[in-house]
Formats: sequence, C-alpha cells, structure tokens
Amino acid sequence: MADYKAPLREMNFLLHEVFEADKLWARLPALAETADRETADAILEEMGKLAANTLDPINRSGDEEGCSWNDGVVTTPKGFPEAYATFCEGGWGALVGNPEFGGMGMPKMLGAQVEEMLNASNISFALYPVLTNGACLAIDAHGSQELKEKYLPNMYAGTWSGAMDLTEPHAGTDLGIIRTKAEPQEDGSYSITGSKIFITGGDQDLSENVIHLVLAKLPDAPKGPKGISLFLVPKILVNEDGSLGERNAVNCGSIEHKMGIKASSTCAMNFDGAKGWLVGELNKGLAAMFTMMNYERLGVGIQGLGASERSYQNAIEYARDRVQSRSPSGAKQPEKAADPIIVHPDVRRMLLTQKAYIGGARALSTYVAKWLDLAKYSEGEEKQQAEAMVALLTPVAKAFFTDRGLDCTVIGQQVFGGHGYIREWGQEQLVRDVRITQIYEGTNGIQALDLIGRKTVANGGALFELFAADVQQFIDANAGNADLAEFIQPLTVELQRLKDATAAVIEATKTDPNAPGAASVDYLDLFGYVAYAYMWAKVASVANGKDEDFYRSQIKTARFYFARLLPKSQALAASVVAGSGTLMDLEEELF
Repeated sequence: MADYKAPLREMNFLLHEVFEADKLWARLPALAETADRETADAILEEMGKLAANTLDPINRSGDEEGCSWNDGVVTTPKGFPEAYATFCEGGWGALVGNPEFGGMGMPKMLGAQVEEMLNASNISFALYPVLTNGACLAIDAHGSQELKEKYLPNMYAGTWSGAMDLTEPHAGTDLGIIRTKAEPQEDGSYSITGSKIFITGGDQDLSENVIHLVLAKLPDAPKGPKGISLFLVPKILVNEDGSLGERNAVNCGSIEHKMGIKASSTCAMNFDGAKGWLVGELNKGLAAMFTMMNYERLGVGIQGLGASERSYQNAIEYARDRVQSRSPSGAKQPEKAADPIIVHPDVRRMLLTQKAYIGGARALSTYVAKWLDLAKYSEGEEKQQAEAMVALLTPVAKAFFTDRGLDCTVIGQQVFGGHGYIREWGQEQLVRDVRITQIYEGTNGIQALDLIGRKTVANGGALFELFAADVQQFIDANAGNADLAEFIQPLTVELQRLKDATAAVIEATKTDPNAPGAASVDYLDLFGYVAYAYMWAKVASVANGKDEDFYRSQIKTARFYFARLLPKSQALAASVVAGSGTLMDLEEELF
C-alpha cells in the first residue's frame, strides 16, 4: 500500500491559477486580512504533513480495531485520541470558524482542500472534526449570543465536539414524522426526550464534551416539517463560569456495527428529559439545520473525492511495480520477465478514469466552495446569485462525487486484481468506507430529487439558468481560441444537451407528476458529467501552451475525459427524456 502524499501541486494549481482565489479573497473585506496565497500554501503544506504522518498510519489499524461500546462508554481505536490531540494542538478545528469566538476565519475554498486531505488519509477520523465544524456553523448562524460565547470557543478548540441528531428509527429522510419531544421549562430551557439513531460521533473518548444539535417538536407544534425545532443539548452541562458541571440526561445506548468507517462511532442516542436550549426560532429547525447541510453535503462529496485520491495513489504505484505480460506494442522492459501492467491499455483506461474523475471533482469542489464563500461574505446581487448557485450545486456535488467515488475505489481495487480483494493492500477498505457517502446526509436518490424537483422544476429552471449562463460566459470568452476548440466545441454541445433535458422534464411535469422522479438520478448524472466538462475545460484553458509535465498531464487528462467519459451524457439524456411510463406501468404484484 502506497504512503499517502497530499496532492499539493494540484490544489495550488486550482486555487491560484484556475480560480485565482487570492484575488477573490482580497476583494472580500472579511477575508482580505486573513487569507492570502502565502498563508494558504502554508496551511495546505502543514495539513499534508499531518495527514501523511499522523492520520494515514492509523487508518488501517483503526478499521481493524474499530470503536467499542461498553456500558454506555465509547472507546475509539488505538492512536485516535493521540491523533485528535495533535489535530487540536494545531488549531485545525478553528480553521474556518468565526474569529469573534476563536476561529481563524479562513475561506471554504481553503477548507475544502484541507477536508480532502483529512478524508483521503482517514475518513473515520475526519468525521469527528468535520461534524463539529458543521455544528459550529449552525450555532454561529442561528444561536443566541449567549450560546455562541458559551460553546463555540471550546468547540473550535476541539475540547468539545459536535454531533448532528436528526434520524430516528422510524424516520430517516422524512423528518416531518420525528417523535422526539421538547417541553419548555420555566428557566427558558427545554426538556428533550426521544431516541436518535445513526449519530456520527454521538459519543467518543476524544473530547471532554459532546454538543448535540437535536431536532425535536414541541407538544403543540404544527404537524410535519413546519413543526420541527433545533436544540443544543450538551452531554455534560456547562456551568455559568464555563466549567463542566453535571452529566446531562443523554446517553449512548449502543454503536452500530458497520460495513465501513469502523473507527467512527455511529451511535444510538437516548435523551431522557435532557436539558437543551433553542437554536434559532421555534418551528424553524430545518432552516437552521440546512445552514450547515450545504457545507456538510459538500463535505460528504469531498469524502468521495478523498477516497478516490487515496485509491488512485495506491493503484498507480502498484501499476508501476507489478509486472505481468508484455506490452502489445513490444517489450518495454526486456531485461525483466514481463512489463509493468501500466503499459496495458485497459489498465491505463482504469487509471485515467480515476485521474479524470478526481480532477473534475477537485475542481468542482473548489468551484462550489467559491460560491459558498461568496454567499457568506459578499453582499447584494452577488450574494443572492451565490446562494442560488450553492442551492443548485450542492446536491450535484454530494451525489456525483460520491457515486464516482465508489466507481473510483472499485476501479482502484480492480487494478490490483486478486490482491485488491485482500485486506493488507488497503483497497477493499476504501470501497467499504466510501459506500456510506452515497447514503448519509441524504441518500443520493434524495439529492437527485432535490436537484430536479425543488431546485429546477419548482422554479421553472431559474437556478439552472444561472449555472448555464456561467458556463456560456466561459464558452464565449474562449470561442476564438483555436487551441481550445477541442474542449469548447463539445462543451457547447453538452451544455445545450443539458438545457434540452432540463426543459423536457419541466414540460413533462405539467402533465405527469412522476416525471421528475423518473428522470432524477439520470438527470443529476447528466448534470455532473457536463459540470466536470466545464471544469476540465477551465483547467485546459490555464494549462494550454505550457510545457511543464504537470500542465501537459492536465491537458492530456482533459482530452481523455472529453473523449472517453463525457460521451456517457448521450445515454443519460436519452434516459432523462424517456418519461415515467416504463417505470410506473408494471403492476406492483408483478415485481
């Protein structure tokens, strides 16, 4: 198994050359004094070292040992508490936090790159601080000043961690039917009673306290999603002076035994009249929770990217070392019994597919993070456009990154042949670990429904037109560049294909309520392939004409993407416009 090496050259290329992040940061007052190229490069370099030297070495052992539960106490694998302490000492939990409460105030464009390294080196470990970051975001956006001052500094420091408590045994995606109750108390707090399942980091031995953000309903709340409120419920109550007090009525009833991410504690949490405090407004808990969900869903997508990168690094090293058979065009290493398998066309197909998907995902994650930064730090029309772009692109990033993430880890496993099925090589763990990313934070089917339903059909394609206009602006700006014609011309065709598919579903929905659901998954995939084409065209526009090996690699990978992967869009578009008839016509008893 290869040692993990952070892809810093690729990250710096995207940040500084493709998206010119330092120019963006310089014009946003909140970022101008904190973020610059020198600082960004130093942060990425240091995280690369932490990921390679501290987190990657405990990834496989963490999977082998897993978390354990004994009489309500959760224990993480050997090495995890020490690694967590090192992570916190470096101030990493504060990276994108609000400076008013001890955060560093760095942009999401930088945070996304840091998250990739965390996930590539150790997804299980990454889940603990990433969930805390999400909880901090919700508290900072919707909590009272008192809650912010009381909880955020220790959460940014990692002394306390965060957890998101949404799902119940009977209620997964349909949160409107949750049963957890919140009863108001005379002191302004609430008594929280109920059970939650699948709670990542619900309990562990890494931090002194766990701050739960719990969705619950008041006894007189409206039915459905409009009656959900959000509450902050600490595992250990916090005294007025900030010290830890009594244990709250919160306990971990068990942990799940899972296919992957075994070093991440996935808990069943019980709240038995636990003391909690309202975050945001009553009955508007989902709105508060969705503040963090856009960040978390991009974060889950980046988990897919990270696993892909790790699998690719393993696969490329193996392909260069493993000798089997001769090259079809003649021996490349005649002094050996056979040639390395990287000479074979099919192995190159697998490796280039990984490389192209990874490059597209890394570029698109940076692109989405840019819009998140603009949504957070800009004003006026630019802010409104950014919020709309984030709403549109978030389900694409979450689902397409993770679907292709599973593809990439399976491909990486396949490069190893039989050895890929053996645990010691690490490839099978990546397949198991990445599989959950297609399921949690809203299954990918739900993401597809969100994209085609709420984000497209519901507004007549208005959000989609913002994205299409951005792509068209890039096409127009490069239309006269003959060197880029091999990318611009097919991108123009693909954009029109996506426009036509979008219009077809909007029109079909007028007479067929099943049309959006029937088209949803294929539509999201079509959107994803076109978005990656846009990203690779942008990359090619910067790399074009430069002689260095790095730039030549970018151009040649872009060509592979356009020639071998982008044509999938034609089949997807045909499926999108096929309608719901063949899905809905088969009687239930005939399945």
